[in-house]
Amino acid sequence: MKLATLQQGGRDGTLVVVSRDLAHCRAVPAIARTLLAALDDWATVEPQLRQVYEALNSGAIKGDPFDQAACHSPLPRTWQWADGSAYINHVELVRRARNAEVPESFYTDPLMYQGGSDGFIPPYGKIVAQDAWGIDFEAEVAVVTGDVPMGATPEEAAKAIRLVMLVNDVSLRNLIPSELAKGFGFFQSKPASAFSPVAVTPDELGDAWRDAKVHLPLVVHLNGQLFGKPDAGVDMTFDFGRLIAHVAKTRTLCAGSIIGSGTVSNKQGSLWGSSIANGGVGYCCLAEVRTYEAIEQGKPATPFMKHGDTVRIEMFDGQGRSVFGAIENQVDTRSAA
Repeated sequence: MKLATLQQGGRDGTLVVVSRDLAHCRAVPAIARTLLAALDDWATVEPQLRQVYEALNSGAIKGDPFDQAACHSPLPRTWQWADGSAYINHVELVRRARNAEVPESFYTDPLMYQGGSDGFIPPYGKIVAQDAWGIDFEAEVAVVTGDVPMGATPEEAAKAIRLVMLVNDVSLRNLIPSELAKGFGFFQSKPASAFSPVAVTPDELGDAWRDAKVHLPLVVHLNGQLFGKPDAGVDMTFDFGRLIAHVAKTRTLCAGSIIGSGTVSNKQGSLWGSSIANGGVGYCCLAEVRTYEAIEQGKPATPFMKHGDTVRIEMFDGQGRSVFGAIENQVDTRSAA
């Protein structure tokens, strides 16, 4: 089943059921006005939403044309947004860029930060930031949970996954070192994130959803050029069950909590073999290619994003069909001046 939220009907938008081909949608106010309301009563609401989904796909009911640009993030705001670093290759690279060691515990215990969840960027919204901040995108997979009790095991946590979506976890790289030097984690360096127009139930992914991971390439274009296509199911040290259980160790999670995978990253060796131009699978953020450049060329050559730059993040199934729709964020530095 595929769900989205239109930018209408108030701060939390209007929930719509979206056809599998992303061509049509249908509002369902008699079932649930918002996605957060649906998640609060998922056991009752999910079967009703699924009936609408099946009828929409079969043509038994008509829908309105689905416009991805009219969507907000599936949850325009929610109770909790926690982002992990499940791909250790990414952790190794970005810490190397800061001349920081990777503690041994990072290989057995997930790294995670808690981001702001009071408002997200629409999937086709602007990234408002200053050039000097070092604007970067981070293409990731995220899941939305139901209620999760404190102390849930990874297996129990995985059963609480209600929806899967994509995320652009925006990072302001030049602000990170001084923040981390204070010893209290990210804040200013992690502004609002953007999520894909569509969130899907895990069963919609078919065989691509297994072991609490999405086994499909995550495709990133920067200014219209293919930048990366690493497989989200490869080199993911901690699956989503592990990530959710990590959060739940000392607290409960309310339905509607979002847990991110961290930047998708595949191990590839050197810069010369990892970029798309050189036959690799490329990258899901600028920090990684800049680290390779610093290692092999003495200094980074690829700039961070500037005014007008656009990143597009999407995932396709085995038949080449877009699963979640696309995140397409353009940088606006003038509004942040």
